[in-house]
Amino acid sequence: MKSIGSGRILGLLTPLMFSVLAWPAPPSGIQAKVQAVSDRKIAPSFNLDDAAGKTIRLSDYRNQVVLLDFWATECGGCVREIPGFIELAEAYKKRGLATVGVSVDILYENLKDAAEAWRRVNPFVQSHRVDYPIIMGNDQVTKSYDIHSLPLTCLIDRSGRIAAVYQGVVDKANIESNIEQLLKEPLRH
Repeated sequence: MKSIGSGRILGLLTPLMFSVLAWPAPPSGIQAKVQAVSDRKIAPSFNLDDAAGKTIRLSDYRNQVVLLDFWATECGGCVREIPGFIELAEAYKKRGLATVGVSVDILYENLKDAAEAWRRVNPFVQSHRVDYPIIMGNDQVTKSYDIHSLPLTCLIDRSGRIAAVYQGVVDKANIESNIEQLLKEPLRH
């Protein structure tokens, strides 16, 4: 897990952080509970571009459960969980799950612009056969989602509220269970 701070890379991990991160992650990963509907906050909106320059908005996915994955090509935990997200996207797409990847390579690798980031992201997406939408994050989205380290995954309910947050590599069984639960919920306005 690499930290992101104030829209820029913190650079070097402190020795304490390194020693904690050197411990192997539990094989099952991070678990999260779906928050009670009354405790959920509206997911911050965004307008971000995909590799073709098409603007994707979070509101495009209203009435769907959204698995929103913030990741970077050089983030080991991010890379490790992507195959599971591909499987979940395929398994639940017809039932109303939208899976969206938000690359934060610009900030993670301190790149100069989106064009430089896409030169990293596009070959990665192709070689890993990522078949869900990938969009390029920016400083505004990292601030609005309060991203300080990667990977970060949010489950957003059909009404556009954040229902669960995973800071770190997700436990696939847990996120799948949470997706099932959210898909069964009625749409609330």
